[in-house]
Amino acid sequence: MENVDHLVIGGGVMGSAAAWQLARRGRAVVLLERFAPGHTQGASHGASRIYRQTYDRSEYLDLTIEAFGLWRELERTTATDLLTLTGGVSHGAPAPSLLAAFAARGIPHEVLTPAEASERWSGLRFEGSVLHETQTAGRLHADRAVAALQSAALLAGAEVRHGVRVLDLAVGSDGVLVQTTDGPIRARRVVLAAGAWTGSLLGRPVPLVVTQEQPAHFALAYPAEWPSFTHQILGVHPYPSGTYGLLTPGEGIKVGFHAVGPVTDPDHRSFTPEPNQLALLQRYAEQWMPGVDPGTPNPISCTYTTTPDHDFILDRRGPLVVAAGFSGHGFKFGPAIGRVLADLADEPTDDPVRASDPAFHLSRPVLQESR
Repeated sequence: MENVDHLVIGGGVMGSAAAWQLARRGRAVVLLERFAPGHTQGASHGASRIYRQTYDRSEYLDLTIEAFGLWRELERTTATDLLTLTGGVSHGAPAPSLLAAFAARGIPHEVLTPAEASERWSGLRFEGSVLHETQTAGRLHADRAVAALQSAALLAGAEVRHGVRVLDLAVGSDGVLVQTTDGPIRARRVVLAAGAWTGSLLGRPVPLVVTQEQPAHFALAYPAEWPSFTHQILGVHPYPSGTYGLLTPGEGIKVGFHAVGPVTDPDHRSFTPEPNQLALLQRYAEQWMPGVDPGTPNPISCTYTTTPDHDFILDRRGPLVVAAGFSGHGFKFGPAIGRVLADLADEPTDDPVRASDPAFHLSRPVLQESR
């Protein structure tokens, strides 16, 4: 029987960030990741994720502001370029509350007309009001970010083990007994950040839905400046949701619908593009993205793990901390979420005053009603 102080399960962005934040506090940390470095089985792979601060709810806005500083600190710690600022635009119908939140926090921004935005970014067409986040939006390199978080954790004294699958968890009064493919481990505290595998490892009803999502990269039609973007489509349209997109250098423009893929088992995914959804993405690109070639999509397969209200789960039950439900917008928060998870895991009592916002608690009504 191996005994450890803090065990983190899941080496994606959230688990890796938790390992870094715990290790830098001097905690003895072991991080277990089921797959090899750089794998494509989960939700933290690839070369690009949007970073932006376009949230009107304080529990999200404060975390994304915190994450900005921590991404920059991680870059300095690991001598790695992770966050590239390109500006970010949200068009369609940005909520007035978003403008108020930006003003209250002093986040630099401007509001443009569609014509003004199209003149500045010729690769996109715009509608409605166009909110431009001028200095605090861009893209993160996802693969490099996960690797940097693990490198920083190692530098701070953590141990990172790839290729170790967790089979079962048994929560007891003196910690958690974790059965793995390398043998049993008893941990005083466990942070479970296993993405699509969270529900099966918890062994009790938690309303998480795993879907296989299908964004795609489109080749550039001509050189142009590209912000990260989101589009809340106005009026009647054929698309299953609004869209998001950003430039992935060397691969084209990544664009996708949000949380509309089929429910899947993460161990038995097809990774096969769904033809109708891909055709709708091409139609969207043809209508709204003159700067790309809509005839050359390169589909991407990833998983979403969502709660019924699409809010995160950041909570603790006894010695077990649970992080889940990051629903297609969580990556940007990574190092700040790691700090929250470290706070939760560091609580000295078995019934902690939770270090996360009540909106993220397992006891919130929508999670209880959906069980």
